[in-house]
Amino acid sequence: MDVKRVFLIVLDSFGAGEAPDAGDFGDAGSSTLRSVSSSEKFYAPNLTRLGLFSIDGTGCERPEIKPFGVYGKAREVSAGKDTVTGHWEISGVISDKPMPTYPDGFPAPVLDEIEKETGIGALCNKTYSGTEVIKAYGREQARTGKMIVYTSADSVYQAAAHTDVIPLEKLYDYCRTARRILTGKNAVGRVIARPFVGEYPDYRRTSDRHDFALEPTGTTMLDILKSAGFETVAIGKISDIFAGRGVTERIPTVSNDDGMKKTDEVAERDFTGLCFVNLVDFDSKYGHRNDVDGYAKAVAEFDAWLPTFINDMKADDVLMITSDHGCDPLTPSTDHSREYIFLLATGETMKENVNLGTLDGYSDISATILEMFNIENNLQGKRFLKQIEK
Repeated sequence: MDVKRVFLIVLDSFGAGEAPDAGDFGDAGSSTLRSVSSSEKFYAPNLTRLGLFSIDGTGCERPEIKPFGVYGKAREVSAGKDTVTGHWEISGVISDKPMPTYPDGFPAPVLDEIEKETGIGALCNKTYSGTEVIKAYGREQARTGKMIVYTSADSVYQAAAHTDVIPLEKLYDYCRTARRILTGKNAVGRVIARPFVGEYPDYRRTSDRHDFALEPTGTTMLDILKSAGFETVAIGKISDIFAGRGVTERIPTVSNDDGMKKTDEVAERDFTGLCFVNLVDFDSKYGHRNDVDGYAKAVAEFDAWLPTFINDMKADDVLMITSDHGCDPLTPSTDHSREYIFLLATGETMKENVNLGTLDGYSDISATILEMFNIENNLQGKRFLKQIEK
């Protein structure tokens, strides 16, 4: 298979139905795809033609539509349902143990050590919505100069500060220190800087969020590609998720729309390798806020972008579209859900209307991408290239 470029786009949290072990995670019955596609704002003819509603066992099948793409779903093997774990598994690293979470807040010794190192105390230390926590603690943060520290059901340590009180670079330095301290049994998946601006009660978070993730615990697809001399262009929070490892170019984004525009810009360039994209708005703006109509509209906007991108693809380009976990906006929970992820793919070197069925692990994606580039590797994952190449 003669492939020069692969564009791998992750629609963050767009799960394809409850996984077999969803009940163990409190997610029985969750289906982000089913919930989002039930909204009157949902319109996705291009994803449909690629095969989104031809995937087996989603409860959303539309057998009357013949897809032109490769389609299927994958079960998560790793012990988690968060962004880092999902992306790592897509890239070939299986996480056998779940990353730590803190439903009752972080232990006092941890916060004391961070305060000792940074000179900045902590407010809140609870599970909280990011938009609500700045309303509740923003004025106290301005008065005391302390950091608003909070978490969620995910393995995250989030630090929020008004930029007039704690400048952006100082907030980043604080988070770097917290990242260095949060190791061992307290090795959270991500430390996230959450700057905000404005006046009470109209505080608003800025686009200067920055994630400080753990380094992957094993060799990833990105490591292998970079070592083999291929380019690895990371758009959105991909570089943060992998702590910059294996990335030859980092391109941050401020929204889904910005991510799509920057993907177009990269596609116009001549390069050989992988363009790995994360579109986070599905998760951060809509899934976690149980905004099903907003989620559906975001999918419709991505779908409207797709035809031009596909039409402009070169003969040796491959497009893969997937997700990393679920975040069903119609369940009472605002947390991620343990779901299958979908996989859609197309390109001139690929067959049409190929049903991959259910892949036993997200890492089949990285195993297949590396085979497209003729790179031998020992990553976990089964290759499905022979099923899809012409």
